[in-house]
Amino acid sequence: MAKPDARRGDGWDLWRGRETSFSLVPTDDLLFVRRLVLSPPDRGPWQNRWIVLTYTLPVRARPQRPLLRLLRSAGRRDSFVLPGVALGAARWLGYLPADCQGIEIAAEPGFVLERVGLRSSASVFAEALLKRPGRAAAALRAGLARDERRWRDSLRGACAVSPLARYPAWKASRLFRAASTEPRSGAQIRLVLPAPFAQADAVARSVASLRAQTHQDWSLLIAWTDGAPPTNPGIDRRVLNTSWNPAATLRELAGGADLFGLLRPGDVLAPEALHLLTKSREAEAAEAAEMVYADEETGGRTLRPRLKPDWSPDLALATGYVGAPALIAGDFLASLPAEPVDSPDALALTLDLAAGSATRVAHIPRILCRREPVTADPAARAPRLDRHLRSTGSSARAALRDGRLDLQWPLPDPAPLVSIIIPSRDRLDLIARVTKDVLEKTPYPALELVIVDNGSKEPAVLDLYERLRLDPRVRIEPYPHPFNFSALVNAGARKAGGDVLVLLNNDVAVLRPDWLDVLVAQAVRPEVGAVGAKLLYEDGLLQHAGVVVGLGGEAGHILRRRPADTLGHLDRLSVAHEVSGVTAACLAVTREKYQAVGGFDEETFAVDFNDIDFCLRLGARGWKTVWTPHAVLSHLESVSRGRPVGDARARFEREAAAFTERWRDVIRHDPFYHPALSLTTFGEELE
Repeated sequence: MAKPDARRGDGWDLWRGRETSFSLVPTDDLLFVRRLVLSPPDRGPWQNRWIVLTYTLPVRARPQRPLLRLLRSAGRRDSFVLPGVALGAARWLGYLPADCQGIEIAAEPGFVLERVGLRSSASVFAEALLKRPGRAAAALRAGLARDERRWRDSLRGACAVSPLARYPAWKASRLFRAASTEPRSGAQIRLVLPAPFAQADAVARSVASLRAQTHQDWSLLIAWTDGAPPTNPGIDRRVLNTSWNPAATLRELAGGADLFGLLRPGDVLAPEALHLLTKSREAEAAEAAEMVYADEETGGRTLRPRLKPDWSPDLALATGYVGAPALIAGDFLASLPAEPVDSPDALALTLDLAAGSATRVAHIPRILCRREPVTADPAARAPRLDRHLRSTGSSARAALRDGRLDLQWPLPDPAPLVSIIIPSRDRLDLIARVTKDVLEKTPYPALELVIVDNGSKEPAVLDLYERLRLDPRVRIEPYPHPFNFSALVNAGARKAGGDVLVLLNNDVAVLRPDWLDVLVAQAVRPEVGAVGAKLLYEDGLLQHAGVVVGLGGEAGHILRRRPADTLGHLDRLSVAHEVSGVTAACLAVTREKYQAVGGFDEETFAVDFNDIDFCLRLGARGWKTVWTPHAVLSHLESVSRGRPVGDARARFEREAAAFTERWRDVIRHDPFYHPALSLTTFGEELE
């Protein structure tokens, strides 16, 4: 048995709590392999208090968030997903209830618990009152109602979560640098930095950061854009000065190096940036990655992070989110057409487009570069992106929508038959509206409507069905069994005749007539599985902009109850992009792919998590899920069901436990949601 890791301190920090001695001892559990043993300095009970953990993880560990489990009385266990590490260290604030009997941790190898602090509930409430009075008030109401979960989560959302605007303070509390003992990579790196003379000071900052790199085998080509280069001072022979050559190709700029990257004047790399990029590229798989990139922060008047998803090619082509630092393999560049890049902007875009063709891409979820903010011109990017799409044989076209660049996928000609499947029971107000919207406000040329009725008894609804049957596009399929949403959907799919299936809730209203065209155009792409729409509440706020696995515990809608025009981090809500899941309130998928994964899992997920499980099973087969902002509908969100209580609550807990067991790895790392972003609140906030 390994020796316990024991630490002790006596420091006190208002927000990190009284530093407390602790040890980590092995357990017999296959997942939660370590137990945290606390010894408070004041020798008092540590239950019914708050704990603050500060920890580090190796940069090249799998991007799996740590897990923490509280062992409670009567065999109860509460599990929490902790934040990942975007800088040097991460921090987690959690509540220890009165019946807590133990704390267990699951984490990747190399996890180091640096500090443990304890805080009183009074200090946490005072911090919440100072930072977010609204959440403090919500916590107070929950506490008076003896709702421990809401009380705990309201206080955590106020104290442990920081808006992106507070990034500088968040960063300052997490900086921690550990020297790497890994052997250095032998890869040769060529970097190009185009710049005018006016930015010589910014260039000098970039050069200084390169000379401080732990990876030494690099060369920098400074391509001055407004005349002959200055005399090379000879300080570092790896730095070359030249004039910008508009006839140079990517291959020539790369100079035969193993890896190639582009810098802007003023880019400052973290000292270990090049080392981590090269080692991560080599370790990604049996075949080295064609591109590797990490996160960045942008300077200027305010410092902001750019926390990027794992490889998201649709998002990358539309927004160029990869940025810096990024390195592309020289042999991959050599396989691309040898075309000259006539300007620095063209070089940046050419690299973006080259990245869009890569299939093996590695992402390091760490901030390794600071850049000056630059506003891109989507109108200048669109023509080159369009030419690139044509040259690769893609059916997509670059399109400017509301001043932003996006990919536009055409509808096949002829349009495939679409079967819209609506499970329903009674509620004339809902079913009458949605059927009218589908049949009269949706000008898609080839559709059928399959209503799967789960035992309606309202005379008005039965009369509506009789009228609907007069329309040859409508089919009413009875399902006289206990409510099982997955079974209802599967029953409708079996009766549907379309090549594309669209699952639609009965509490949905059409807001844009082209919604179905947009969904179908995405769904028929060979690489796409499920497609989801932008759904709004009746008051116009966001209800669905894609699902993050792990959000709220199992899975949740990102940025819900935000304004409808919210752009999201990296402006991703302005374009169609990859997500881990979408809601079945409006979901499109081809019949072939639906059948390939066996439809919805009606045995395990009768009511909840069935749509996200379906998307993840599609993903496991190699089909990605896409959310699009261009199919817009209104959704009342389960107005016909209400909140689960009693037996329904017990069923929800069973399905939540089954979802966690099946998809724990994705809960610990949704590839399209950065591990440093909070799973506690539903906004893109830091934790």
